[in-house]
Amino acid sequence: MKRKSIASLVALVVAASAIQIPAAPKPAEEIAGVTVEESAVTAKAGETPAQRDARMAWWREAKFGLFIHWGVYAVPAGKYGDVTNYGEWIMHSCKIPSAEYQQFAKQFNPVKYNPVLWAKTAKDAGMKYIVITSKHHDGFTLYPSAASKWNIADATPYKKDLLGPLVSAAKAEGLKIGFYYSQAQDWNNPGGAKSRYKEGDGWDPAVGGSFDAYLKNVAVPQVKEILTRYPIDILWWDTATYMTPQRAAPLAALLKLRPGLITNNRLGGGYGGDTATPEQFVPVTGYPGDWETCMTLNGHWGYNAYDQNWKSATDLIRKLADICAKGGNFLLNVGPTAEGEFPPACVERLQAVGQWLRVNGDAIYGSSRSPFAYLPWGVATRKGGTLYLHVFDWPKDGKLIVPLNNKAKSATLLAARGKKLSVASRNGKVVIDVPAVAPDAADSVVALEIEGEPVTLPLPTTGAKATASAFMPGNEPANAFDGTGAKRWRAPADVKSAWLEVELAKPATIGAFGLDEPDVWPRMKQQFALEVFDGSGWKKIIEGKTDGHGLKKSIAPVTGQKFRLTMKCDTGSPGVAELQLYPAD
Repeated sequence: MKRKSIASLVALVVAASAIQIPAAPKPAEEIAGVTVEESAVTAKAGETPAQRDARMAWWREAKFGLFIHWGVYAVPAGKYGDVTNYGEWIMHSCKIPSAEYQQFAKQFNPVKYNPVLWAKTAKDAGMKYIVITSKHHDGFTLYPSAASKWNIADATPYKKDLLGPLVSAAKAEGLKIGFYYSQAQDWNNPGGAKSRYKEGDGWDPAVGGSFDAYLKNVAVPQVKEILTRYPIDILWWDTATYMTPQRAAPLAALLKLRPGLITNNRLGGGYGGDTATPEQFVPVTGYPGDWETCMTLNGHWGYNAYDQNWKSATDLIRKLADICAKGGNFLLNVGPTAEGEFPPACVERLQAVGQWLRVNGDAIYGSSRSPFAYLPWGVATRKGGTLYLHVFDWPKDGKLIVPLNNKAKSATLLAARGKKLSVASRNGKVVIDVPAVAPDAADSVVALEIEGEPVTLPLPTTGAKATASAFMPGNEPANAFDGTGAKRWRAPADVKSAWLEVELAKPATIGAFGLDEPDVWPRMKQQFALEVFDGSGWKKIIEGKTDGHGLKKSIAPVTGQKFRLTMKCDTGSPGVAELQLYPAD
């Protein structure tokens, strides 16, 4: 079959834009007027599973990528007035009028920008791809756009394309590259969406107008520009404010211009994309299919000169291992300065992660989901018959115990590949003799070769009976125990406190628990209390507060058959995406 020409593809795009797509099912809820993003990932029309696997192969192998949030917001660098806690949302958060905000562009002159150095930094960190903001919510593009003068060439003294040189540098280093594009939110181009405002409303009448006209005149032409000008591998949509199937259709149709492109699930309008996108957290369970945690190195996506709350290299290494153990990718963000440099603290941490990966990369790249739902000392990744045991808490007695009912063939530390460790299989467990001192305090990896498919014990909550004090239709209590985190238990909108109860098939001794909260905005920071029924009444095990993403905690071992989790939420009705109880050692 002949390949279609660009002209014929464009014709397809135009035709597709007129297609009326049936309305998608309404989402289960809205939070503060913002529709909760769909997490479902759908296959491309006409694509076979084998074709999808081939298209996604490099991404699944890569595991680790660099996110870059860069734009005019790097000029105020997080400060407006006397407050210094802002990032790329500074214009929205401070309700800055467009005319005032656009003055910052006159100071955006990244003369120290070195795309070759950026690409090399990513490669040395062990990253395999880069995603950069071609346009964030402030509407400013890092490339010259014919659809809007609010761009690097027309609005700044720099006057040159920033994206093309980075694409070339990334390709030269053997890296894949993608663009983030804010398709709906645009706070400077007339008619663009403003999150948490009704359509047509905003803080600055000067940029009011028709959202549909904005999509037609700005968003669609700009997406066409980036897909035809740059050989990108990923298109990363963000926030589906006001999007409907009809509004998303012309944007989705443009994807034909770049065969093989990978997209995420944030376009809206019922378009699932290829990857789910948990933001700023690692799901306790992971998600079904292809997914990617995106996360900042400090507390902001865009450059904030006052935020020195950097994640440690140890934390980043463990998060990378944990994400891979759950079948996901890690997209780690850097916010460059207005002059075009990565903050030194970012570079230091990326270098440390890269050093660890040069020793332990076999346990990350191309790995698959762990067969274990929980390990008290760390996590595990897998490649066929080899399990990579990521040990965060090194055993004090020199015995690494793996809850695995398989015959062990061999065990080796990746940090000392020529030295075999003594290993034995007994009583449904594998016991590995390890050195007294961990080779790496962040994450020491043991490669364990086994015979056959991994045989592990099911979680105590598998097949358990779930009940709740209240729930919305479609948000039944059983959803919190389906093992995926993709569905949820949620109380009705007028309920502020509710409990979720689970009755195990038989009594079990529990030594830890984990819960995922629904991935919604604003985050559901809830108060929780976990209890056990001791035969005469409910006895409190632990209580506390979540951070809006969920948590995993060890507890003093407790034996029981019935457990109850009570959740209280001030910003909406309480809910849980997944609750898991883990056996004690």
